[in-house]
Amino acid sequence: MLAAQFMALLDVFIVNVAAPTIGSELRASGADLQLVIAGYAITYSVLLITGARLGDRLGHGRVHLAGLALFTAASLACGLAQGATELIVFRLVQGAGSAVMIPQVLSLIQRTFTGEARVRALGAYSAVIAVGAAAGQIVGGVLVSADLFGTGWRPVFLVNVPVGVVLLAVGRRVLPRGGTGREAARGLDLPGLVLLGGAVSLLTVPLVLGQEEDWPLWSWLSVAAAAVLFGLFCRYETGLARRGGAPLIAPRVLRHPGMGLSVFRILAVMAVNGGFLFAVTLHIQGGLGDSALRAGLTFAPTAVVFGLVGLTWRKWPASCQRLLTPAGFALLALSVAGVGLAFHGGGDGGPLLYVAYAGVGVGLALGFSPTLTKALATVRPEDAADASGLLATVAQLGQLIGVAAFGTLFLNRLESLGAPEAYTSAEALSVCAWALAGTAAVGAVSGLVLRRR
Repeated sequence: MLAAQFMALLDVFIVNVAAPTIGSELRASGADLQLVIAGYAITYSVLLITGARLGDRLGHGRVHLAGLALFTAASLACGLAQGATELIVFRLVQGAGSAVMIPQVLSLIQRTFTGEARVRALGAYSAVIAVGAAAGQIVGGVLVSADLFGTGWRPVFLVNVPVGVVLLAVGRRVLPRGGTGREAARGLDLPGLVLLGGAVSLLTVPLVLGQEEDWPLWSWLSVAAAAVLFGLFCRYETGLARRGGAPLIAPRVLRHPGMGLSVFRILAVMAVNGGFLFAVTLHIQGGLGDSALRAGLTFAPTAVVFGLVGLTWRKWPASCQRLLTPAGFALLALSVAGVGLAFHGGGDGGPLLYVAYAGVGVGLALGFSPTLTKALATVRPEDAADASGLLATVAQLGQLIGVAAFGTLFLNRLESLGAPEAYTSAEALSVCAWALAGTAAVGAVSGLVLRRR
């Protein structure tokens, strides 16, 4: 299960490094590249809760294998795509496969482990996330730079195919396939799914395409319609719960102590993560002219430190545990700003850059791992699917919003400055870095406002 989780995460970050090469070979626009990356997150985030519900009804092992099969087939299709539009469509399908596959991991952890064993299992889950991020950046750079048989960026998708086939063969032998029995009567809440999917799509499309289209009227109407649909979604879900139905998210999960704060913090930290990786990758390869391999290796300190902190934070003194997450967000804000300052003027960053990268890794880890662990460690087993789906959805929405919003800010600033050169790209990155730092700063003080929710 964790191996499949690793592969899905690898695919998120491996594509991030390959984005400039994809843009060059497919003649894709900046908006196309954002959709290649964010399209995966759109279907992933919208369908995650439904994927978790399917696991309850049909069996986590069986549903996990079905999602893995869809993900593997979509990876093959992505690797063979002949144009940007095809690639975007297949990435949407790939995200749907992940949405069916990945929720089963957290659900099985929640249902299988209790107490300290659950904390250790969640620690392994967080470590896999960190390792997937590191490996994605490095493997992506290696595969793109190697240009195997003249295939350019295609191996970043095709590498999933043999891995997926092996995992399918092993999974059929070792994973449980029966349903849980307790959730068999719960429906899938298709109206809620349609409302949520519509709201996310109407918000994402103008964020991604608005900059290239010079923010026409339809983009603002789309954002307004997204807000209306989200309001209708909340109202429908509340009414469904009162009628004894099965909403996408059980209200008692949202009322769980600290869940509101956890949701906001995960949304914020993943938005910073997504926007940071996208903007810095475009600057390194587009502005500085470095190779994909150099870009991938550049992020290694961030991901390695993320993994180390994610594995060890529980062993730190108990007296500082409550302050870990706010301190992590504060460090993240300073470090992201430091990255912008290091690249100022079009230089290569120097030693300050790697110190800042390490700080970003620590900040992301302390903002994400303790928040996720504490939110899930106390949730009742019968609420495991809803809680897992909620937090996984929020994480993907954060990533999606980060790529769309901060990516648009970077591209818009770059366009306004003229031809992309090292200096102008660094200036655009600086503006984006300050916006990212501001978002992290909000995460640092969020506990003062949302602590009781």
